Amino acid sequence: MQPPLFIFVVIYGLDWVATVPPTVALCREIFGKDGPIVFGWVFASHQVGAAIAATAAGVIRDQTGQYTAAWFGAAGLCLVAAVVSATITRRKTIALAGP
Repeated sequence: MQPPLFIFVVIYGLDWVATVPPTVALCREIFGKDGPIVFGWVFASHQVGAAIAATAAGVIRDQTGQYTAAWFGAAGLCLVAAVVSATITRRKTIALAGP
């Protein structure tokens, strides 16, 4: 295995796995006991999106002979996702005094 490929595999693997626990925690925090079901839908939607992206990249490659437009499209979508993620704020909760 070529060293750059090995480095990519390690970083990509750590990155992908690193997003799952926070996503599960957010689903549980926001949706309570239904959090695991919501996470299932989030994960399924992610897989559908990945299939659409792979298909679109293949179509772009077939039409143009290169992946350049697919890479730039993916980069643009990552930028949109980063902006959307950066604008997420937490709601402040007010603790009610009990008896």
